Amino acid sequence: MNTLSYKTISANKETAQKEWVVVDAQGEVLGRLASQVASLIRGKHKTNFTPHVDCGDNVIVINADKVRLTGAKMTDKVYTRHTGYPGGQRFTSPRLLMEKHPERIIEHAVKGMLPKNRLGRRLYTNLYVYAGDQHPHEAQQPTAVKF
Repeated sequence: MNTLSYKTISANKETAQKEWVVVDAQGEVLGRLASQVASLIRGKHKTNFTPHVDCGDNVIVINADKVRLTGAKMTDKVYTRHTGYPGGQRFTSPRLLMEKHPERIIEHAVKGMLPKNRLGRRLYTNLYVYAGDQHPHEAQQPTAVKF
């Protein structure tokens, strides 16, 4: 049997084919959108997916202010952060966060679905979220992706 006919090809940083894609979040449910965006960033849709390499795409999410949350999550869900000082725990709801920084809701959801290690922190830099429908990445000629 010829062993050269079935070699497994592993991607590395030099051979990874990274592309730019744009995702429209208008009317999409937050968790479903975030899981699909995290899969794109990770590169799991590619045939040469390698778990320990950044072989995913650069993802641009537009219309982040028009994302949906189902049920009563808009008022009942709680985002917790800490200032770093004693007694510095701060809480906010998605409704308040949507008024000030709507892009942070999608960033937080996608970051939670990436690996919790050095690779996950590197992959997170491939996400670009914008509240409106304009983005400054036209020079990269991103392709539109519809879920």
